[in-house]
Amino acid sequence: MDRPHLHRHRGALTNPDCRYDRARREAVDDGWGRDWAEDLPPLATEVTVDATRTILTRNQSPDLPFDRSINPYRGCEHGCIYCFARPNHAKLGLSPGLDFESRLFAKPRAPELLAAELRRPGYRPAPIAIGTNTDPYQPIEGRWRIMRGCLEVLAAFNHPVTITTKGFGITRDIDLLAPMAAKGLASVAVSIVTLDRNLARILEPRAATPERRLAAIARLAEAGIPVTILAAPVIPALTDHELESILEAARQAGAISAGFVLLRLPGEVAGLFEDWLGTHFPDRAGRILSLLRQSREGRLYRSDFGRRMTGSGPAAALLSRRFQVAARRLGLVGREAPSLRRDLFRPPPQVGDQLALW
Repeated sequence: MDRPHLHRHRGALTNPDCRYDRARREAVDDGWGRDWAEDLPPLATEVTVDATRTILTRNQSPDLPFDRSINPYRGCEHGCIYCFARPNHAKLGLSPGLDFESRLFAKPRAPELLAAELRRPGYRPAPIAIGTNTDPYQPIEGRWRIMRGCLEVLAAFNHPVTITTKGFGITRDIDLLAPMAAKGLASVAVSIVTLDRNLARILEPRAATPERRLAAIARLAEAGIPVTILAAPVIPALTDHELESILEAARQAGAISAGFVLLRLPGEVAGLFEDWLGTHFPDRAGRILSLLRQSREGRLYRSDFGRRMTGSGPAAALLSRRFQVAARRLGLVGREAPSLRRDLFRPPPQVGDQLALW
């Protein structure tokens, strides 16, 4: 059986079946009690090599300020219970629950594939977003260093890049990011959902603590790298009261722009989040879900372009207004700033290239 106490330091409490499976499993209490489970080892993280042949993902979403992205990893060990990317694991035949945060896929050929795609005839540069689906600085990056390799390629090509992360590990790559930022080629967004360390430990158990994320903002800012603070996601009746405090703390650390996202619960994330609420906040679960429905026209989630990030209705409008007032007071500009340069893009010479005469 999947039981919450079996999976300490994990976000999901269960491992629901993949939606594409024909069979369905149901946990049943066999009456033997739970004492036997206390001696089980922690749930281990497994990493499999992803044999992908392409690395750039394109999108045409009007909600996103980019049209291409890179995901060095599938799945994310941070284990954020609210992660909107969880349903993608079902496409791999795995569960969006515990599988998503413990059965990961790495793309070690990503730098090589990226360089090949950037050299294609007719390629036109535009900012590449990294970290929009799963975090490129999750713990396994320390060993695989795939994100580092991708940044080395982008730096060599003078290609613009935006990064979104919760990981303090991004500070390792300041030596690459600072020179790129000086040319107008790099910006970073750091996501903070709460400043409460105890709440963060159960919301996003393997992500960097709020204090470490603020420290990362400070280090990046000191190196001249423009940083956006993302108050994301905002969870009504759980973290929404911290919105102004998050923006203020990030501004003091050095952030220059800001954005926010209302909690999104697509696909299986809704059930996982409801289970999590029932275990950790049973007294507030009803209120939180009610406010979400009020902001999603009676549903827990709507995927409509233009409203899926901020919601609709009075509760969502009040949240947006609070954000706008706080951001203006703190001098934080919109999430899209700063713009990045494209005119510096040049594929570096490689062995066998014919040299130009002029």
